[in-house]
Parts: sequence; structure tokens; C-alpha cells
Amino acid sequence: MNEFSQYIKLIGKGKKSGKYLTQEQANDAFHLLLTGQAEPEQVGAFLMLLRVREESEQELAGFVQAAREYSPLAIQQINADLDMGCYAGKRRHLPWFILAMLCLAQSGKRIFLHGCKEPDSNRLYIPDVFKTLNIPISQTAEQASSQLDKIGFAYMDLQQVNPQLNDLIQMRSLFGLRSPANTLARMLNPTGAPFSFHGVYHRHFDERHINVAKLLGDKHVSCIRGEGGEVEVNPERGFVQHLIHNDVISELEFPTLLPNWQIKPRSLTPDELRQCWTGELQFEYGQQAIIGTIACYLTLLDSIDVEQALTKAKQMWAERNTQFEF
Repeated sequence: MNEFSQYIKLIGKGKKSGKYLTQEQANDAFHLLLTGQAEPEQVGAFLMLLRVREESEQELAGFVQAAREYSPLAIQQINADLDMGCYAGKRRHLPWFILAMLCLAQSGKRIFLHGCKEPDSNRLYIPDVFKTLNIPISQTAEQASSQLDKIGFAYMDLQQVNPQLNDLIQMRSLFGLRSPANTLARMLNPTGAPFSFHGVYHRHFDERHINVAKLLGDKHVSCIRGEGGEVEVNPERGFVQHLIHNDVISELEFPTLLPNWQIKPRSLTPDELRQCWTGELQFEYGQQAIIGTIACYLTLLDSIDVEQALTKAKQMWAERNTQFEF
């Protein structure tokens, strides 16, 4: 038996005898996995065992610790204020958070986005949207730094940011299921930005993300159950925003921002984002999603309450520079 088999044995003994890994064990197991010291069959068994019984917070913290060490040094040295992992893709609505992020960038914040496209997924991902809108996608850390200097935000694919973790996500084509790698990617914060914002889909995962952030010693993190699992507010329902600031965990309650449910668009047309930004298109759902998302970012970045954040977000949206060239 090789060294990795001990960890499969620990978690795979069944409901009564199977054990959760400690944070230290999880860290070691993921190091072995990421450095190729686990056979492909062992990797598959390990990830799917975790998928079935769900990872503990200590395990997630250990996995993230290990994964962070394998982002290239040049990526780790990028100067960003806010990190956002965008991995869910959009299915029901356009990614309105892109316009919220653009407003934030125009206010002087430096935002680093990372994500990837999953195989066999019919969702709309950031690279598809950026290509349609003629927004550059950074291929190197140098390009990302240049983009941050020029327009205040940059997007890089996980393939460049953390290739080992990307390989695990792409294994979905073999399993037909997502693995814990998708959760880890959201928590990665590869540039070590002081602020990190996560979006999740499933109930209670928002709380888990914050508890894991505390175990990791991350200073300023927020997580919401975002629209489609992305870093975006769904204005059709109220929600709780979970935060951690310097080891102190807190919650903020956001109200419903739309009085009535809107009709879901028949198709997702990225050019409508440009039209909404310039004012050519007035779309109530999109505008409220943007304002709510900006506000959610501001409660994290500025440590202000929900009412103040919504007021400031409305002002930022109204005063945006519509001349940004898409």
C-alpha cells in the first residue's frame, strides 16, 4: 500500500466505522493528491467518498491549506483588494454581478476574479461573457496586474491560477458529479487578497465557508447563497449574509429587493449586460440584482450596515461611468 491509501481507509469504512480527517491529516492527504503521489483510482475513490458523505469543516480547511501552496508564486504576488471565485456559471439569469464588480472597480477597488468552465455543463461562464463583451481574459500574472492597474479588475482561469485543482474539477467528465474541488476553488483566494467573497448554492454551505475561514485564519470573508451559486444577490428573496472580520463571525439580514417575481428570460444574451450598463436597456431584475450585489460587497469591504450599503450602492450605480468600452 502507498501512503495515500491510509486516508481512503479512514474515510471509507462505512457509516459506523468511517472517520473524519483532522485538519492536519486532510492537509497531508491533499498534498499527496496534488503532487501525484496518489494513483488515479485512489483519487477517484477519495473524492467520491467525500462527495457521498460530505466534507467536515476541518477537512475543508486542511484541503484549502494544501491547495493554496500550489498556486504559482507570481499569482500569489498579485496586488488585489478583493478576491472572488466564480465557479457556478449562470443558467437562469445573466451574470449581473459583473456590472456590480465593474462599479466597485470604478470606485478604486482592485478585484481579482478566478473560475473555470466545467465539462458537459450548459451554463454561461465568465470567459464566454468576457469574450462577447471584448473584455480581456488574463493569461499570466503580469497581464492580470496590468488589467488591475488599467481597469481595476482581472479574470484568470483556474488552469493558470492552480492547475492541479483545475485538473480535479475537470474530472467531472469522468464522475458525472462535482467533487469537493469546486468548494475549495471558491475558498482559494490565490492572491492572498485581504477580502474574499464567496457565493454558494446549497443551504448551510454559507455558514460552513465562514467557519472554515476562521479555521484558516482568513481575516475578512463573506459568503451568501447567491443566485445560481454565484457571487450575486438574488433580489427576489431576502437572505442572510455571513461574514467574518478578524476572527469575529457575524450575520446581516438583507431584505427582498423586488416586490414581485420576474419572468425568467428565455435565453441569456450577454450583450444585454452592456446595454444595461450604458442605459440602453432598463431591466428591473438586473438593476436590483446589481444594486443588491454591490451592497453585499460593501458590507464586507466597508463594514457598514445593510441600509447604508444599499443607499451607497444605489448612488454608485446611478453615478457609474457609462463610457466604459465593452
